[in-house]
Amino acid sequence: MSPAGGSAAAWISLAIAGGLEIVWAISMKYSAGFSRLRASVLTVAAALASFYFLSRALNSLPVGTAYAVWTGIGAVGTALLGMILFGEPRSALRLLCMALIVAGMVGLKIAK
Repeated sequence: MSPAGGSAAAWISLAIAGGLEIVWAISMKYSAGFSRLRASVLTVAAALASFYFLSRALNSLPVGTAYAVWTGIGAVGTALLGMILFGEPRSALRLLCMALIVAGMVGLKIAK
């Protein structure tokens, strides 16, 4: 596959990086301002691992695409978990906006 499209391994690394971004964002909430040790350690470890997998993906994906997809996964995943875990608002407009983010990520994946 061309460098612009990236390899399957790069996309898997990017998905892992995005998932880890969700982990560190949610664990940061549980860390209560880094006052809880376990959640704080998890936050830092997940953030470092997320950056590592993002860096692996950047070996064959365009930086703009990889960064947008990474942050999109993190934003949508964290927002959904915020609704589930913390009772954050579930309005139709919020869900529509998240769907637009996902559509943008899919568009970046298929655009070459």
